Amino acid sequence: MSKALLIIISGPPCADKTTLGKRLAEAFNLPFINKDEIKELLFERLGWHDRPWSKLLSLASYDLMFYFAESQLRVGNSLIVESNFDAALHAQRFLDLKEKYGFVGFEIQCQTEGEVILKRFKRRADKGERHPGHVDQVTITELSEILRKGEQLSLGMGVGVFTIDTTDFGTIDYTSLYSNINLLLSELEK
Repeated sequence: MSKALLIIISGPPCADKTTLGKRLAEAFNLPFINKDEIKELLFERLGWHDRPWSKLLSLASYDLMFYFAESQLRVGNSLIVESNFDAALHAQRFLDLKEKYGFVGFEIQCQTEGEVILKRFKRRADKGERHPGHVDQVTITELSEILRKGEQLSLGMGVGVFTIDTTDFGTIDYTSLYSNINLLLSELEK
């Protein structure tokens, strides 16, 4: 069985991770698994209530995401996973999968100027662009300090890390990103 490439897209909320993930999935014909879409399926099936319920379904969504990722890695398939991964909570889970399946990892860290990301989150909450189960109107107060940072720490897994500034979508260097991914995929084919 050949090695697989696991592309991990991370960063704070509203750093445009999902848009990037979908773009990469289409460009490289890879499965794309993201936490919020899983969470919204759970909201639709189990209902939605308040912030504690949303947090509980977040935990379940991560469990399902890692389950789906493992099912792909087990058969040697490359894929993309996306969320606001936390090194303290998720790095070891990725390392355990790496030890078990020997994938090649590539981490993409999305970051944005703090005030820009805070405005994006407020706009998204005000417009109700996401499933109401995310309770964004409540969550914004809880996350405002994290959002103002505009970035998260790398997972620290000893894999290549590519940082993208998504403050201005028009300045994203897709050429360099695609080149990095193509290089990794071609190395796996050898």
